[in-house]
Amino acid sequence: MIAGLFAYDGVSQQRTASLGMKGISHPSKPSFVDLGSALAWAFLSSSFILTEHAMKTGIIGLPQVGKTSLFTILTKAHLSDQARANPREAHIGVAKVPDDRLDRLAALYNPKKLTHTSVEYVDVGAIGQEALKDTNYAAHLRNVDALAHVVRAFDDPAIPHVGEIDPLRDIKNVEFDLMISDLGQVEKRLERLEKDLKKMKTAELEKEFELLKKAKAQLESEKPLREMQMTPEDKKRIKGFMFLSEKPILYVLNIGESTELGKELEEAGNRYKLTEIASRPNAGATAICGKVEAELSEMSDADAAEFLSSYGLKESGLTRLIRTTYRLLGVISFFTAGEDECRAWQVPANSRAQEAAGAIHSDLEKHFIRAETIRWDQLLEAGSEANARAKGTLRLEGKDYIVQDGDVMHIRHSG
Repeated sequence: MIAGLFAYDGVSQQRTASLGMKGISHPSKPSFVDLGSALAWAFLSSSFILTEHAMKTGIIGLPQVGKTSLFTILTKAHLSDQARANPREAHIGVAKVPDDRLDRLAALYNPKKLTHTSVEYVDVGAIGQEALKDTNYAAHLRNVDALAHVVRAFDDPAIPHVGEIDPLRDIKNVEFDLMISDLGQVEKRLERLEKDLKKMKTAELEKEFELLKKAKAQLESEKPLREMQMTPEDKKRIKGFMFLSEKPILYVLNIGESTELGKELEEAGNRYKLTEIASRPNAGATAICGKVEAELSEMSDADAAEFLSSYGLKESGLTRLIRTTYRLLGVISFFTAGEDECRAWQVPANSRAQEAAGAIHSDLEKHFIRAETIRWDQLLEAGSEANARAKGTLRLEGKDYIVQDGDVMHIRHSG
């Protein structure tokens, strides 16, 4: 097996790169040693110039819902009192995406390094129409790929709340605020387009005008843009506006602690009447207990497993939340595996094999020949690549192969 051999000033050596909270560290780009069409397990020890980036999810919610507490538990970020005191400041952190498949591959290879993919979370102050009028506040949200709306479903006299606990009402109120913000943008752009079209008509301007009129009608009927039917061309045309109500949304019910927590988490969607709204296009729902998650975050893995078991749970609410966020973002994971590193890579669903190679390194996409591919569970069943090849489950795929969630890929290239 060839594990990413490169030359620095004529001297062949292996190199590694690390991906951390502060970004990617790497030396200057080396030149390839001429290995012809060498079979490289996607540069197992050479992840320089990575094109993969963490998708961003904005955490929103009304006051006193446990939003910032959830953010700090998710990302293990430490916020100063000053940071918490500024309602317009955004907090940014990264959460590892748990993946049992990758962990099991690592158990097979016992690699020097194990790297999960990640999701970036952006926490902003309490949402509302006034907050959304603030340019900086709105900009933080417009730059994310999806929204996680934390909704209060717990009753605690020590934490004030205006009116009765009503998650569905709160969801509708926040959704209305997002749509009002988008409607203002649409109306301003339509006014400008009307003036431009009087001066000079072009096919592109006319298409944009018709699309925005459709968006205006959608918003005026109090329906978010994520539910509006659009062609791929329409989506490209509207992408630059970064409309808030167009973003996929995950409703996160923050429920109270109870002795039957496992059952209550499972039934929370039905109990609080979120089944219908969560089943709409580009939406989803999950439930957590923030109080329990805070306790879990302070425990060792063994103690946490025992604690979860006492509630009838196999995994934490945060694990489910992160996985659900990942699916809502429309991304999947494929793996590279070897003795140097086992790693998950993030690509949009329905990516071609050549595009997936580019997620690892731009030159792999440019010089792509074939992808030797196998399902993660088939590889585990075979016990090794050699056995899988002998059984015929390790197959060669071309550049147009649609990568499946859980594929383990070997990239053949001519670099």
